[in-house]
Amino acid sequence: MNRTTFIVYVDDASHALPLLTSLATSFEATNPRWLLVACAPRITHRASKWASHRSRENWRNQWADKLFAQLAPSLQRPEAQADVTQLLARQPLPELLAELQQTYGQVQVVDARRPKREEPAPQRWGPSGLIAGIGSLLAWTLGEAIA
Repeated sequence: MNRTTFIVYVDDASHALPLLTSLATSFEATNPRWLLVACAPRITHRASKWASHRSRENWRNQWADKLFAQLAPSLQRPEAQADVTQLLARQPLPELLAELQQTYGQVQVVDARRPKREEPAPQRWGPSGLIAGIGSLLAWTLGEAIA
């Protein structure tokens, strides 16, 4: 029997948990193989200047362990024979995907990462800037009127 292999990219347990629970119940009869790939958040340039490579790797490993502890139980049900493998992405995802496809053959990829919000373009005059500008204008006008 061919097992369905799922590669699931995750970076936030609260975001991914409902999707994983739904997938696990949908595919539990097919005896799936789950490859949970933790995609750790990037460490800022400023923080990376002060932390050694070893401490950054330790932080990533601890972060991934905490993430897997929250997500793996939703896939490892007692009634299902699911196989769950936990991986921490240490290379770009396209390269990792190519390696996993060579190892496991045909796979289904599920991106359960939290979507990144696009930051709005900086606005010169938002509501608070407009109010501050009007207040400054009134203060200047009153100061000129009194003098």
